[in-house]
Amino acid sequence: MRGRTYLIALAALAITLAGCTSLGIGGTRNTSAGGPAERRTASASPPPTSPAATPHTAKPSPTATVPSPTPTRSATPTHRKTARPTPPKRHRASPAGVAKPARPAKAAKAAQRVRPSKVLVVVEENEEYDSVLNGGNAPYLAKLARTYGTATNYQAGYSTGCPSLPGYLLLTSGSTHGICDDADAYAHQLDGPSIFSQVQASGRQWRVYAESMPQACAKGNSGTYAPRHAPAPYYSSLAGRCADWDVPLGTTGSGALRHGIDNGLPAYSFVAPDLCHDMHGASGCDSGRIGAGDDWLARWVPHILAGPDYRAGRLAVVITWDEGSSSSNHIPTIVISPHTKQLSSDRAFTHCSLLRTTEEILGVSRLGCAVDAPSMRSAFGL
Repeated sequence: MRGRTYLIALAALAITLAGCTSLGIGGTRNTSAGGPAERRTASASPPPTSPAATPHTAKPSPTATVPSPTPTRSATPTHRKTARPTPPKRHRASPAGVAKPARPAKAAKAAQRVRPSKVLVVVEENEEYDSVLNGGNAPYLAKLARTYGTATNYQAGYSTGCPSLPGYLLLTSGSTHGICDDADAYAHQLDGPSIFSQVQASGRQWRVYAESMPQACAKGNSGTYAPRHAPAPYYSSLAGRCADWDVPLGTTGSGALRHGIDNGLPAYSFVAPDLCHDMHGASGCDSGRIGAGDDWLARWVPHILAGPDYRAGRLAVVITWDEGSSSSNHIPTIVISPHTKQLSSDRAFTHCSLLRTTEEILGVSRLGCAVDAPSMRSAFGL
């Protein structure tokens, strides 16, 4: 009896041990320090039994069968990361480099207008305003008057009873000096100032360009050259420079005036066409005095306006007449500059006004009647 009891107890113990083994109790060891453990489960051998001790064949516990060893797995499963394309980085400028919105561009300042600093005066002869600009005899001059500027109420400013010379003296010195004749420069030598001496004293140069002049600073009449129409030889103070600066005009192709136009004119230029081209007329000239003068200007003025002085805005050009007729000294006067566009003034001007305007442009003092004469600068954008 005791033996049977002992066998039954042993069988129960064997079954208990088998169950513990199947549960893995005490059957594992760590294969690496601190790493995931690899489980090795021992096979449970059935305890020795005898048919006498057990009335029936013992069925193993459902957990008694141990699966074959499995590969070592990490306690924390490792996931393979699939490589993904790196998204483009968004660059954000640091506050110091943040691009500021563009400011609206400020309107560029208008380029400062170049005021004339040089003057060129062309003097024609003995024609009234209407005969030149309203008679249809001078189409080129009429076009210049429409395109640039014209003074519609310009008087010579001296007595109609006197001839040409007083008009030239008034225009260049502010006085007729009491002269009322056309005698040559040998007969009249004036020691007073003139626009020529003013320019010379300022350290700049002047020129008289006289057509058909036989030699520089010629004082006497010669052919179609008349010194009274080119007044520099009348001023004795100019004697030292007259031979250099009172010169023959030349032609449109060569000579003193063409050289000056192409290479830079002096501060003050006085242009005197000869008797055939100043509308005066003389023996041997064409019969159409006004037309001949208009044609001459049509050949010369385009060269003047194409020169560097005019194109740069430095040059103002004035075409006027010494006098009108024995009955009226209402004469044409045309003002040309890059800033004189289709202007007309009916203000009362005279040769004294033109002298004042010239002196203002050149920055010299006023002579004689120019002191009180109205300026033409504002009327013609000079």
